[in-house]
Amino acid sequence: MRKLLLSLAVVGLAAGPAAAQSIGGKYTVAGTNFDGSKYGGEATITLTSETTCTIHWETGGSSSDGICMRNDSAFSAGYVMGEEIGLVVYKVEDDGSLHGLWTIAGKNGSGTEVLTPK
Repeated sequence: MRKLLLSLAVVGLAAGPAAAQSIGGKYTVAGTNFDGSKYGGEATITLTSETTCTIHWETGGSSSDGICMRNDSAFSAGYVMGEEIGLVVYKVEDDGSLHGLWTIAGKNGSGTEVLTPK
């Protein structure tokens, strides 16, 4: 029994990095701003380790860059867009899409964003 539990633990640890690696690549972006207006674009996620990455967005004529991290079905990114600092928290869905809420430091409200793998 002890060997079985140890084997299951090793398999569980091995699955973590593989799941994190599957998050990299190009995504179509569909979102809403604080006021409900819609925007679209593209995002690129580049892995930097088993759990961390960089992310680059091109949306609505602007671009932003950030760092990101995955923990199971949670995926988050801190980003800079011009002079503003923001945070987005996504849920990783079974189909590989990321569904999230974002905000900007010092502002009231939040927007939504869905990243769909290309």
